[in-house]
Amino acid sequence: MSGPNALAKFKNRLSRSFSGKAPASDPAKGSAPATTTNGSSATATNQPTPAPSSTEAAAQSAGAASSTTGPAPGSASAPTPTQPNANKGAATASSRSPPQAPPKDETPPEAAAGAHLPNYSSSARSLSGARSKLRTLYPAIEPYKTGTLKVSSEAEGNHEIYWELSGKEGGYPVVFLHGGPGGGCSEDDRRWFDPKHYQILTFDQRGSGKSTPAAELTANTTWHLVDDIERLRTEVARADKWHVFGGSWGSTLSLAYAQKHPQRVSALILRGIFTLRRAELLFFYQEGTSYIWPEQHQPYFEHIPAAERGDIIEAYYKRLTSDDPDVRLAAARRWSTFENATSKLYLDQQHIKRGDDDKWTLQFARIESHFFQHGGWMDDGELLKPSNIAKIAHIPTVVVQGRYDVVCPAKTAWDLRNAWLQSAEGGRKLEFFIVPDAGHASKEPGIMDKLLYATDKFRAIGATPAAAAATSSSTDVPIAATAATDNGTAAGAPAESSADRSPAAPVAAQ
Repeated sequence: MSGPNALAKFKNRLSRSFSGKAPASDPAKGSAPATTTNGSSATATNQPTPAPSSTEAAAQSAGAASSTTGPAPGSASAPTPTQPNANKGAATASSRSPPQAPPKDETPPEAAAGAHLPNYSSSARSLSGARSKLRTLYPAIEPYKTGTLKVSSEAEGNHEIYWELSGKEGGYPVVFLHGGPGGGCSEDDRRWFDPKHYQILTFDQRGSGKSTPAAELTANTTWHLVDDIERLRTEVARADKWHVFGGSWGSTLSLAYAQKHPQRVSALILRGIFTLRRAELLFFYQEGTSYIWPEQHQPYFEHIPAAERGDIIEAYYKRLTSDDPDVRLAAARRWSTFENATSKLYLDQQHIKRGDDDKWTLQFARIESHFFQHGGWMDDGELLKPSNIAKIAHIPTVVVQGRYDVVCPAKTAWDLRNAWLQSAEGGRKLEFFIVPDAGHASKEPGIMDKLLYATDKFRAIGATPAAAAATSSSTDVPIAATAATDNGTAAGAPAESSADRSPAAPVAAQ
């Protein structure tokens, strides 16, 4: 192919590959409608987006548009097996290969386009799936012991904490701190750790999960939870020191606990860093994520009257603490749907459905808004103060952060890294990863892989020399001050391979 026309075609296609826009019509082939990534005509995307007016509408905007919805009036039909050349004028990969029927559980592209909503199905994605070498969770296990711990009087909320011990009884102790606050633990949270090595403590924080009373806000603060962790260490785990694992709000609580009790923490594994600064809260709840997920932010934002939208957290807190149970539940559903919908790189319908559980939704939304309305009962930026980082900079630590995390943006993780490097330790015990193709959730493939790498690596801490040698190969990346790179490895460290991990690698999740 040569000459001015061929060069124009090449530039046109190259421009499209970076901009996502359809190329101009080829004059040699005649005009053709510009196509969207859904396969429908571009005219369909020019229609106004309807504003959802209910929780069900919010779920629909999350990609649950009816599969019976057709293309918008006047738009071109998407290619079908009987119309293989419907978009012949636009040279796309899809027009060069036979079209594939969408999986039964996904919205057909033409249905999403017809409803003027984004297409969340995997058929709309341009990236390949997870690499096969990435680690997945250890096999499912059951706890060998469960119980409750009463942590407050009736006047102070009458809180009882539900806890579980799993893995190896008498093994090296590790505690899992769940997110939210208010999110509670799940059965999969036991699976981040080698059950043949670790004694695993999971528990539901005050008002969360199986702890009682559910969604109780009295005497429920960051520092109450820090005290609860210490009681669990001494009275349940009976440990002198332990590893602390926390993501999202769990990273906040991990930092707060470690800074108050540094002598009790042997390692930190932190994911999706959140330090509860006002700027972090405003980015997600007020304005920031709204620029990235506008269709999810709109129903959440419009639930609040315009006169109260200047402080969206306060407005939701007012409703989530209302005396009217219907008002509380309606606000809780909006709040939880927004966070569940935006927590992954790709929207996950099953994750959104977690909000269908009214008890969980109220626990999650009420407790979160309670903590955020009160700034976590900390000074703004307290966890990043040099004096507080100095207390924990000697602790071996792995930080794992998703590049496209819009719930807890990467800037906070970077600020933590910088504070660590400026400490007297110089970050010698810090290993820092930014996963280049992940959002916020712990179970996104790249994040999961790095978290399992960290829990396996820290098996060497507290082990005998022989045991440490058996659980760490000579090619393991050393714990050291590192900068992030976009291949997800630490700068200056060798890329990992399956050989870098222990002989007893966990099997893939079923």
